[in-house]
Amino acid sequence: MKVDVAAPSDKAKIPLPTLSQINADRITLLANQYWAPQTKENHLPYDAAIVESIYQAEILGSNFSVRRIMMLEFSQYLENYLWPHYETGQASHSHMMSIIVMINEKFRERVPAWQALLKKPDHFPGFFEQVLQASVAEDHTSNNMKEQTSLLLFLNHCFGSMEVQLCRDQVKRLVSLSMWISLQEGRRNQEFKAVPKWRKYWRAIQKKDKPDLIDKLNWERRYLQRLMIKFMRILESIPETGDISDDKVRYCERFLELMIDLEALLPTRRFFNTVMDDCHLVVRSQLAALTRRPEGQLFSQLLQMLKFYARFEISDETGDPMTDKDMTLQHYSRITSLQKAAFAKFPDLRLFALANVASVDTRESLQKHFGNLSDKALRAIATYLNLVPPEGKEDEAPWHRMDKQFLKELLISRHERRISQLEELNSMPLYPTEEIIWDENVVPTEIYSGENCLALPKLNLQFLTLHDYLLRNFNLFRLESTYEIRQDIEDAVYRLSPWRAEDGSVYFGGWARMAHPIQSFAVVEVAKPNIGEKAPSRVRADVTVTLSVRREIKQEWENLRKHDVCFLVTVRPSQSIGTRYDYKKSMVEQAGIVYVRGCEVEGMLDASGRVIEEGPEPRPELDGDSRTFRLLLDPNQYRLDLDRASKGHQDVYETFNIVMRRKPKENNFKAVLETIRELMNTECVVPEWLHDIVLGYGDPGQAHYTRMPNEIPTLDFNDTFLDMEHLRNSFPGHEIKVKTDNPQKLVRPFKVTFENVLRKQELGDNAMDEDEPRKAIVVEPHVQPKRGPYLYNEPKKNNILFTPTQVEAIRSGMQPGLTLVVGPPGTGKTDVAVQIISNLYHNFPWQRTLVVTHSNQALNQLFEKVAELDVDERHLLRLGHGEEELQTDKDFSRYGRVNYVLSKRLELLGQVARLQNTLEAGGEAGATCELAHHFHVYHVRPRWQAFLRACRSQPKSIETISKEFPFHEFFNDAPKPLFPGKSYEEDMEIAESCYRYIDHIFEELEEFRAFELLRSGLDRSKYLLVKEAKIIAMTCTHAALKRSELVQMGFKYDNILMEESAQILEIETFIPLLLQNPQDGRSRLKRWIMIGDHHQLPPVVKNMAFQKYSNMEQSLFTRMVRLGVPYVELDAQGRARPSICNLYRWRYRALGDLSHVCNLPEYRAANAGLRYDFQLVNVEDFNGVGETEPSPYFYQNLAEAEYVVAVFMYMRLIGWPAEKISILTTYNGQKHLIRDVIDKRCADNPLIGRPHKVTTVDKYQGQQNDIALISLVRTRAVGHVRDLRRLIVAASRARLGLYIFARANLFRNCFELQPTFNQLVERPLELELVPGERYPAQRRGGAAVPDALALRVRDMPHLARYVYDLYLAVVRDAAPSEAQWSAPGSARAAAAREPARHVPAHPGGDSDDEGFTPTEIVNELDEA
Repeated sequence: MKVDVAAPSDKAKIPLPTLSQINADRITLLANQYWAPQTKENHLPYDAAIVESIYQAEILGSNFSVRRIMMLEFSQYLENYLWPHYETGQASHSHMMSIIVMINEKFRERVPAWQALLKKPDHFPGFFEQVLQASVAEDHTSNNMKEQTSLLLFLNHCFGSMEVQLCRDQVKRLVSLSMWISLQEGRRNQEFKAVPKWRKYWRAIQKKDKPDLIDKLNWERRYLQRLMIKFMRILESIPETGDISDDKVRYCERFLELMIDLEALLPTRRFFNTVMDDCHLVVRSQLAALTRRPEGQLFSQLLQMLKFYARFEISDETGDPMTDKDMTLQHYSRITSLQKAAFAKFPDLRLFALANVASVDTRESLQKHFGNLSDKALRAIATYLNLVPPEGKEDEAPWHRMDKQFLKELLISRHERRISQLEELNSMPLYPTEEIIWDENVVPTEIYSGENCLALPKLNLQFLTLHDYLLRNFNLFRLESTYEIRQDIEDAVYRLSPWRAEDGSVYFGGWARMAHPIQSFAVVEVAKPNIGEKAPSRVRADVTVTLSVRREIKQEWENLRKHDVCFLVTVRPSQSIGTRYDYKKSMVEQAGIVYVRGCEVEGMLDASGRVIEEGPEPRPELDGDSRTFRLLLDPNQYRLDLDRASKGHQDVYETFNIVMRRKPKENNFKAVLETIRELMNTECVVPEWLHDIVLGYGDPGQAHYTRMPNEIPTLDFNDTFLDMEHLRNSFPGHEIKVKTDNPQKLVRPFKVTFENVLRKQELGDNAMDEDEPRKAIVVEPHVQPKRGPYLYNEPKKNNILFTPTQVEAIRSGMQPGLTLVVGPPGTGKTDVAVQIISNLYHNFPWQRTLVVTHSNQALNQLFEKVAELDVDERHLLRLGHGEEELQTDKDFSRYGRVNYVLSKRLELLGQVARLQNTLEAGGEAGATCELAHHFHVYHVRPRWQAFLRACRSQPKSIETISKEFPFHEFFNDAPKPLFPGKSYEEDMEIAESCYRYIDHIFEELEEFRAFELLRSGLDRSKYLLVKEAKIIAMTCTHAALKRSELVQMGFKYDNILMEESAQILEIETFIPLLLQNPQDGRSRLKRWIMIGDHHQLPPVVKNMAFQKYSNMEQSLFTRMVRLGVPYVELDAQGRARPSICNLYRWRYRALGDLSHVCNLPEYRAANAGLRYDFQLVNVEDFNGVGETEPSPYFYQNLAEAEYVVAVFMYMRLIGWPAEKISILTTYNGQKHLIRDVIDKRCADNPLIGRPHKVTTVDKYQGQQNDIALISLVRTRAVGHVRDLRRLIVAASRARLGLYIFARANLFRNCFELQPTFNQLVERPLELELVPGERYPAQRRGGAAVPDALALRVRDMPHLARYVYDLYLAVVRDAAPSEAQWSAPGSARAAAAREPARHVPAHPGGDSDDEGFTPTEIVNELDEA
C-alpha cells in the first residue's frame, strides 16, 4: 500500500500536482470517462464499483493524501458523480466516506461546500443518519482513525453551517431538550427542580413521541453521549509511555474541537452542556495519559479552551450573561450544598462542613479534606450530588469511572474557586513574549494548509455574550499582530547577523534600519501597585543606543513618538563570526533568540536626562551619536518575570541586546488591544435593537426600519430627486398623490409621506392583519427659503439620477434602524452614502453622523463628495492622518477646522463692522462675538421689526418695501436691482432673504463665541469635535486607537455610516458603535448604515491560520448577510461595458446596466488595435518554464510578465494613453517581476513609459481604469483565484477592455470559476489584434472584423517580435532618435530573480509600499 505522508516539518506545504501530471493521471482518465463536464456526451453509465475502487485506491490507499483528494475534488467528482448517484439505504460505506472527504476538502479549500447537495436535498437526511451510525460504530469500519476523524470533521462543519437549512434541520435534533434522556435520572430531576418549565416541556415531548419511531428517536437523542463515551475509550487507550498512533491523537484533537464548537454556541450548548458535564468529559480528559506526553501539547491547549467554555459565565437557561457576583453566588451554593450533605451524612467531613466557604474552596484545602477519604466515602458523596450512578445501578452506565483518583479530581474540580475571566484578562500582559511568538499551535509559521486543528478561537455566526464576542476578537487580534511582530523580529535579527565572538560576547555583523544593538539598559523606576492590584502601577526603563547610521535613519529613531511600541530582544548566537545566515531556516535557532519583551516609548532624553516633550517648539539638537530613550515596560509582565527570577531563573531585564521599532502604520496593535480590554471592563451598551443581531440571535430582520417602532412617516428627501418624473420612477408600484394642483410648483425639494406607515402607527398591533398593505405616498413640494441675495447663496444640489433601488437604500438609511446596502462594482455605493449623509444633515440638523471607512483613500473620496454638497463647511471634520491626501485646498483636520473657524470669525466680524457703519450705529460691534450679539439684539433686530411694521401698516405697495428697507447700503454689492419691483410677494421674499443672510452671520458668530473663551488650540479642537461638527469622518483604525480619548471628551453621535464594511475586521466594525458613553444606561445610537460588497475581497489577514481556521477574515457585514439580515442590493452598474459586466453579473441577484454604458461614445467605440473588448489569452511555458517559486509562496511567471508588458507597449505605440492602462496580478512576486520587466523594457522610453498602476488585484479593490491587463500567474494549481471574491474584483476593475493572461486549461476546469471562464473560452484563446488601427478607434464596438484584417498572436515571442517591428516603424516615422531596446525573450530579458527578503506569507497581502523593488541584502563582511 502506497503511503504518502509528509514529514511533520513540511506539513504546511502540500506538493501541488502539475497540469501535465493532472492530464496523465488515473483520476483524470476516470473523470473523462464518467463525470468530467467537458466529456459529457461520451460518459459511461454510473458504476458503483468505480466509487469503491477510487475510495480504496486513491483515498484509503494513499492514506488520505491531500494531493489525491485535491485532484478528485477539483475534477468535480462530488458534483457530477457522487451526490447525483447517492441513494439512501443503498449507498456503500465507501460512497458515504467519499462524499464526506470531498465536502471536508471543499471546506479546507474555503470554497462553497453545500451547493452540490442543495440540488438534490431529499437524500441528505438518510445520508446524515448513515454518517451518525458510522461515527459511533464499534465494528471493523471504525478501526481506521483517519476515517473516524473525517466523520468528526464533517459533523463539525454541519454544526458550523447552521444558516444552511439542510444542515440545521438535521443537527438541531441532536442537541434539543430530548437529549436529556441520556442523563442519570437523579441528575435530570435535579436540573428540572432548578428550572421547572423544562419539566413541562419534557413531558410534552414524551407525549408527542410516536411509538413506532421511539427507538430511532432515542438513538438520535443518545448519539452525542455515545460519541463522548467512544472518545473516552479511545483517549484512555493511549499509554503514558511507548509508541503512540498519530492518527489517534489527531482524532482526540478534532473531537475536542467539536466539543468546543458545541459549547461556544448557545443553541447547541443549552442542553448539551449538562450532558457533557454528566459524562465528566473534561475531568476524564484531564486525567488522561496524553496530557502528560509531549505529543499532547495541542490536546492540552484545546482541553483548556473546552474547560473555559464549559464553565463560561452565561446562564444556560436564559442565555443571559452572568456577572462576577452571579458566578460567586453559584459557586457558594455548590459548596454550601456539599457542606450540608457532609454535615448530615459524613461525620469524617465535620471540619469541612463547619468551615466558612473562603477557607475551603481552594484546590489545596479541598485536597486536604477529601484526600484521606476512602473510596466508599468518596463514591457516596458523588452519588449524593448525582454525579455518579447509585449502587446497584452501575449496569445502566457501565462506562462511568469509580476509581478513587477520578472521584477525588471530580469533586475538587467541581468545587474549587475559579478566577474571574475579567481578572485573568486584566492581569494578562498585552505584548507577546517568545513563548507565544514561536508556539506553532497558537501562531503557525507556515501557510496553514487546513489539515490539522489549532488551539485558536473561531469567529462563526453566533457568540455567547458580548464578553465572549470581545474576548475571541481580542485573542485573535493579539495573535494576528504577534504573527506580524514575529516576521519583523526575524527580519531585523537576520539583517543584524548576530555572531558569537571568541570571548563569548555577541558581535553584530550586519545592520538593520528598524533595529539596533543596545549599549546599555536599566530599569529606573518601579512604582508601587495600585490598591487591590498585584503588579506595579508603572515600570520605567532607559535604553541607550549608538546611532552611527545615515542621517535620515537617525532622524527616524529620534522621531519615535510617545506611545510608539518597541521590542527588546535577547539573542545568544551559537554561530561563530562569518557564518552565513539562511533566512529559510529557523531564525530562533540560528540567532539564539532567548527573550522578547514589548515596551512603549515615553520619549527621548535630552543632555540633562529629561524627556523631550512633544510640542510645536523645535527639538533640541543633541551632540554625538549616543541616544537614550525612556521606555514604559508592561507592569503585568514585569511582575511575572520578577516572580520567575525569585525562583532562581535568570533576570530577563539584564540580558537585552537588541531594541527593535516597527513601522508606525503597522504598530497600533497595543492601542487596539487596550481598547478591547477597556470595553470588556465597562458596561458595554449596544442599542437594544442591535444587541441580539450582533450576537447572531433572534429575528435577523428585527432592526429593519419597517419593524422599528419609531419609523418616520414623512421624510424630506431634499435634493435626492431631480424632478417629479424622477420621483415617480423611483417608487414603482406606489400610488402617488400630489399636494398641489399647480404643475409649476412640482419642483424639488420634495417631502414624501408614506401612508402605510401612518396606517401602521394608527392600527398599532393590528397592522399585521391587513392582507395587502396599499402602497400610497403623498408628495409635497416645498420651497426652501432663499438664504440671501447673492448668487453663491444658492444651495449646491445633487445631479445624480438615482435608480429606484438606490432610492430605497437612501430611504432606509434615513429611517432609524440597521441598513445594509450591498453595492456590486460600479453601482454608485459612494453616491448613495453621500446622499444619505446629506439627507440626515438636513432632516435632523441636531443629530451628528459618524462616517467610518476602512481606508483613507475611500474616506477621502467620500468626504470630498460630501464637501461638494449643500453642507455647511463648519460642520465637517476629518480625524486621523489621511486628511493630508484630500484633493481639496481646504483643511478638514481638527486644527485646520479651528483655523477655519478663527478666520471665518474674523471675516464675519468684519461684515458686522461694515453693517454697523452702514447703519451709522456707533461702537465696536466688530471687535468680539459678544459685542456683535449686543449689536444684533439692540440695533439690527429693532430696525427689521420696524420695517415689517411699516410694510404691514400700509396696503401692499411695492414702493414701501424698497423705501423702508433698512439695509440697502449693506447689500450694495448684491446683484442689481435688489428689488425688481415686479410684485409685492417677490420683493418681500428678497427682503426676508436679505435679513436671513444677516441673521445667519450672527447665528454663526454665536456658535463661534466659545472660541474667544477657549484659548489653547487643543481645547478649541475638542470643542469643535464635541459641539460644533455634525459630520465626523475617521477610519476604523483611528476609531479603535482613540476610543478612550473620544469617550473622555464626551464625544456624542446619533448615526453611523460605514463604507467598505465588507473589508473591515469584525472587531474594528464593532468598536465605532461604542465611541460614546451611554445616556441613562442606554445608547443614543439611532441608525447604523453599512455599505459594502461581501462578494468582493474580505479584510486582509496575513496569517492563513487565523484567516481560514479562525475565520478572522469574516467581516461583521458578511456575517450579517449570512445570518439573513435584510439588505438592499444595488442593481444598476455604470462602470463597465455590458459584455465585461456579464463576466461577474451572475454573482449578483439582478445586476443591470445604466443607459450610459451603452450610449456614451467611449462605450460604443471598439478598443483600438484589439479585436475583442475582453479576452482570455492562453500563455504556454516559455523555454519550458511556467510558474516559478523563488521563495515560498512568492509566485512568478516570466512568460506572462513579458506578454502583459508587450501588450502594454503595443497599446502605447498605437496611441493609448498610459494612464488609461493598469496591469494587475494575483501575486506579489509577479507584481515585482512585471515592474522589473517594465523597468528593463520601456520605463525610460519616452514613447512608452509606465502604465498607470502595476499592483495586485487585492490592492486595486475600489479602483478602476479603462483597460485592465491581468496576469493570473499559476500553471500548476488554480491557487487563491479559486476564491471567487478575488475573481470578481479582478474582472470588475476594467471599464472598456479586460485582457486576462493565464493557462486556460487549468482555470476553465475549476468548478467555482466556470460561470466566468465559460464566457471567456467562447472567444479565441490567442490574442487577436487589429493592425493599423490607432487610438481612438473609429470602429464600433461589436462590429465584425474580417479575419483578413486581424492578426492572431501565436505566443509571447511572436508578439514581442511584432511589437519590436512596430516600434522601429514608429521611430522611423517620428525622428531618428535611437532608443534603447531589448526584445522580450532575448538574452537581456528580465529574469525571475529570488527576492532576498522576507516575503509576506499572505499572497495577496502587500507588506511593502508601492514603489518598492526587491534588492539583494548583503552583509558587508560577506563581500570583503
